[in-house]
Amino acid sequence: MIDKPREIALKVLYEVDKNEAYSNIALDEALKQARKTSQKINNKDIGFISEIVYGTVSWRLTIDEVIKKYSNIKLKKISPWILNILRLSIYQILFLDKVPKSAAVNEGVNLAKRYGHKASSNFVNAILRKVEKTDYDDFYQIENTVERMVKTTSMPEWIVQELLKQKDTKKVEKICHDSNLKSKLHIRVNRLKTDRQKLIKSLEEDGISSKEANLEDFLVLEGAKNIEQGKNFQQGMFTVQDEAAGLIPLLLNPKANEKVLDACSSPGGKTTYMAELMNNQGEIVAWDLHEHRVKLVDEVAQRLGITIIETQVKDATIQDKKYFQTFDKILLDVPCLGLGVLKRKPDIKWRRKKEDIAEITKVQEEILQNCSNYLKVGGELVYSTCSILKEENQDVIEKFLENNKNFEIEKLSNIKEDFFKKFVEKGKFIQVYQNEKTDGFFICKLKKIKQN
Repeated sequence: MIDKPREIALKVLYEVDKNEAYSNIALDEALKQARKTSQKINNKDIGFISEIVYGTVSWRLTIDEVIKKYSNIKLKKISPWILNILRLSIYQILFLDKVPKSAAVNEGVNLAKRYGHKASSNFVNAILRKVEKTDYDDFYQIENTVERMVKTTSMPEWIVQELLKQKDTKKVEKICHDSNLKSKLHIRVNRLKTDRQKLIKSLEEDGISSKEANLEDFLVLEGAKNIEQGKNFQQGMFTVQDEAAGLIPLLLNPKANEKVLDACSSPGGKTTYMAELMNNQGEIVAWDLHEHRVKLVDEVAQRLGITIIETQVKDATIQDKKYFQTFDKILLDVPCLGLGVLKRKPDIKWRRKKEDIAEITKVQEEILQNCSNYLKVGGELVYSTCSILKEENQDVIEKFLENNKNFEIEKLSNIKEDFFKKFVEKGKFIQVYQNEKTDGFFICKLKKIKQN
């Protein structure tokens, strides 16, 4: 009999690998389908499926090296179904202490019988029986520093090389290692409807344990599943958002009755937080490139009871002179490579290439240059990314300031939390590398001191 959670995980991994689906979206869809077809999956099953999916995708490079060690068939010649059965099974053997090796092997063979043929199941059985935890430990004996980091942290070589331009070996090794950690689930309290203590109590009534995060409007949930099905979410008492993302609107510090632009707003987490900080008074103009993404912002705002956001389908790289000197504050959470959020979106590292850096920085520079014209004199602009490469962050800011002498960097003085204070560099910007507590991100605040 096929183990249902492992089969669901396999189908998600196949979608990610073969059809380039995003792991989080494919997983959500698979779980919805499982519920619709009355398949009996409980919270424990959901946790196991999520663990296998994210873990296998995160550690794919390392796992594939182990497969190469024992397979006489090249990876590209192995059926995608069989390859992903090997991957999810080897992930369990190498990294899940609570799963007996015999269970991982037997269930892998059972899946191979359904998704392959007799020869496939024999092939899977032969490889899995040879795999031991020491196969991973052996990678630490590799003498070449870059190769060792690549194989022990499952990070593409080009990313390791880029990070080594910025940090020493020990720091880069930690950054790469931490990208494989489990992501903590943060939520933001909707201060328009409740407060932190009331929400903690209300969540407890639903059997959800939470504790205060670093930022005053944020909580960390422990072991919660399907929280978006609960009454607190449906009634708009909170939004799922990493507190690293929440720091960005806090540093922009929008006030009630100001006119604010969020030029890259979808899915709306930062946009709606600004509205909450403004006590739902004033005006926020929220742009995004596609209509379906703009609708996401509208839906979030409606659920939270926010009425001051005006959404528009608009390309921020194209200049629009009618908005010149219009806004008091501007938030530019620009498109980026996303290398700071690998804990929650591990498939990003297999999609990105070194060549993407030049392409994405061009877009970032265009958005910053265009939108800077929309700011009033004396107004403030926050530039942010969820990435960790200097080319997307400090380099973009430095180039902009060279060409725009009417702007200066505003010191990040309103960070109250000790946890985030330690990441401020020279008072000018904050660069956080993903770690056990938060995602990786970059924030810099600019002030327009005169008209150009």
